[in-house]
Amino acid sequence: MTLANLRDLYQQVILERYKKPKHRGVTNPVHRLQRGHNPSCGDTIELTVRLNEAGDHIEDVKFEGEGCAIAMASADLMAEALRGKSTDEALEMVQRFQSMMQGNDEFPTEQRKLNVMKGVSQFPVRIKCATLTWHTLKAALESANEPQPAGFVSNE
Repeated sequence: MTLANLRDLYQQVILERYKKPKHRGVTNPVHRLQRGHNPSCGDTIELTVRLNEAGDHIEDVKFEGEGCAIAMASADLMAEALRGKSTDEALEMVQRFQSMMQGNDEFPTEQRKLNVMKGVSQFPVRIKCATLTWHTLKAALESANEPQPAGFVSNE
């Protein structure tokens, strides 16, 4: 597959996830809630997480918000990839995603859908759009004892 064909495929997946997200909404119940905001472009996200009874595995992730196709597609792909993952695995995925946005990494075969976002790393001004939901997830998982978020997480 040529680079141009691969880029077209990535763009197609991003637009499809933006237009028809699979994980928009609010989890029931909500065990973690965090809001994120990207001041440079106005993207906003409200992320909810449902955990298992022990609180160490993610059962569901949903999001609400407004933003560009990259921000919303990243949120939808992330929500799908996190189901069934431990909170430690999820935090490792945050690190891997950030590394991928710097052009240094990618996800293994079983999580290859997330590699669709790798093309964003070629456009530095759009990286914040792709990473917003990941920063928001990290804050949500690290705020274990806070019922309500203190405010918005920013990726600036």
